[in-house]
Amino acid sequence: MFVLLATACWGLENNCTRKISDKSTYEIIVLKGIFSGCGAFIIALLLGEKLPEMKFILLAMLLGYVAYGLSIFLYIRAQRDLGAEKTSAYYAVAPFVGAFLSFVLIGENPTGIYFVALIVMIVGTVVVVMDTIAKNHTHLHTHTFTHTHDGSTHTHTVTHSHKHNHYVIMEKHRHHHSRKDLEAASEHAKI
Repeated sequence: MFVLLATACWGLENNCTRKISDKSTYEIIVLKGIFSGCGAFIIALLLGEKLPEMKFILLAMLLGYVAYGLSIFLYIRAQRDLGAEKTSAYYAVAPFVGAFLSFVLIGENPTGIYFVALIVMIVGTVVVVMDTIAKNHTHLHTHTFTHTHDGSTHTHTVTHSHKHNHYVIMEKHRHHHSRKDLEAASEHAKI
């Protein structure tokens, strides 16, 4: 439950950060660092934790600078410059990097529950990525065709629209209508 609550709070916090990402990144980081650090410090005091030696404090500050400060700085800049969708899609790769590093650096051995979690992570990542690269919108198309019957030449223009999904890597939209479909649409338009 705490993991779910932490995840929900993290999502809420990221959405709030997105709303202010156009502001000074430095100011956002300073404020987030102060409030997060004070919050963690107050929780530690309430739990009865004692201050560690100075060398551990300095190491924790260095770790916090890289793991929290630099990370959130780059994340906010990415939201501002790339947009929330692309940032989320790129950020979705992070769990896979973390899992890989745990095998290489810590010597973790994967267990059955790891593979279950990995499948859930992959599904979640695919959902995030598909949601950010698939665009759903309506296209308006105009088709002009000329045909001759009973000795007369006619030019018809048929305009129609349709909705579809496409991926942002597809810059051109192609579709084909048969002459029969266009003529039927033209007759329907006259009615």
